[in-house]
Amino acid sequence: MKIRPLHDRVLIKRVEEERKTAFGIVLPDSAAEKPNRGEVVAAGPGKSNDKGEVRPMGVKTGDQVLFNQYAGTKVKVDGEELLMMGEDDLLAVIEG
Repeated sequence: MKIRPLHDRVLIKRVEEERKTAFGIVLPDSAAEKPNRGEVVAAGPGKSNDKGEVRPMGVKTGDQVLFNQYAGTKVKVDGEELLMMGEDDLLAVIEG
């Protein structure tokens, strides 16, 4: 299934982080925080302003991003859990 977000929405796949402490203790799922880092799977064209001009998105497919801890709406696409959120919920693009 292909999904194309509308306006300034982005579809994010969470990047799972290491579940071990520095001492090698494995954390169970219930004790680990959900990661606030992910990869942009799809992005909308951008948001229209009052003049009808579309402001382009600041992210593109494949970008690694940081987002707010509780941002987005969970959606299932082809059995995979993804997050749909607005561009405003993104904090930064990870470069390098």
